[in-house]
Amino acid sequence: MKRPHILPLLPPKIDYSQLIKEIGDANRAIGELKGLLARLPNPSLLTTPLLTKEAVASSKIEGTQATIEEVFIYEAEGKNTERDSREQDIREIINYRIAIQDALELIKKRPVGENFIKQLHSTLLNSVRGENKDRGNFRRIPVFIGKPGAKMEDAIYIPPNANELPNLLSNWERYVNSENEPDPIVQIAIAHYQLEAIHPFLDGNGRIGRLLIPIMLYYRNLLTHPILYVSEFFENNREEYYYNLRQVDEKEDWISWIRYFLNSITVQSLDTQKKVLNMYALYSDVKEKLVSFNSQYAVPLLDIIFAQPIVSVSFIKEKLPANSKQTIYNLLEKFENEKILEEITKSKRNKTYVFRELLEIMK
Repeated sequence: MKRPHILPLLPPKIDYSQLIKEIGDANRAIGELKGLLARLPNPSLLTTPLLTKEAVASSKIEGTQATIEEVFIYEAEGKNTERDSREQDIREIINYRIAIQDALELIKKRPVGENFIKQLHSTLLNSVRGENKDRGNFRRIPVFIGKPGAKMEDAIYIPPNANELPNLLSNWERYVNSENEPDPIVQIAIAHYQLEAIHPFLDGNGRIGRLLIPIMLYYRNLLTHPILYVSEFFENNREEYYYNLRQVDEKEDWISWIRYFLNSITVQSLDTQKKVLNMYALYSDVKEKLVSFNSQYAVPLLDIIFAQPIVSVSFIKEKLPANSKQTIYNLLEKFENEKILEEITKSKRNKTYVFRELLEIMK
């Protein structure tokens, strides 16, 4: 009979000599991204599209099927079919995005810790599958990780007993707020594993752990804007992700896990740099076209479609302070004629448009 995992307290002893190259690569790549963001006039312009991409990737690891296009269409058109399973997927993705945005506000008031993650958990599971899983509270019962329908004796991993959570989480909080670990990215890698191993909630543990990564990079001043997301790397290398986590469980093989994590930071930092440069080049190109539109609302509409690359007429009416509906219709016609926006509904009422060039960059 398998027993709950006996989880050692942090910090572990790490042989940094085995990680010199990976630590150098990760810090160099993330430093370049930080420098790039510092040179841009408005890095926050990129937050929503990149964050939505992260939310989709993180949720996909948990089995959701909704695409980034479906999320944007849902928000643009205001669909409301509560019993639709795909809508539940979309709501989970939107909640993930809201939770990261909430975290940025919370982090101004309190350190990353137990109450911090409980509040994010409450947001994450709001009105979606799992909301009956005691959202916002740590579990009080045993749980196990295994294939769907498996019994505890067939579990892949059994987290520590619930009565051990107070001590483990208190130790985790002290560790993530300490300055003793020589490298902060290694510290985030260790903290991510430990929270996954503690498995403090009945549901949503993986998503909480992944959304904390950009927040902690921001928290430790490795980035000025939390736009580095690694869920895409974890999703693309899912088997390796879980394998390396389990190696720490079974063999205390921290080096393999940390090496994998550092590689994820390097790869995603370089990929994000490329996306950021391409997105800003697109923004500049489109903005030049808008000069001929002779409209004070042209640039505000461009900003709207950068945050929301799929929009409906009703969505724009809410966001754009134009003085008449006809002004909006005329402006949309110009955006369409210049092939900035493309109508995808082919209907007369509440048309929906896609900013396809931006979506292509995000893929």
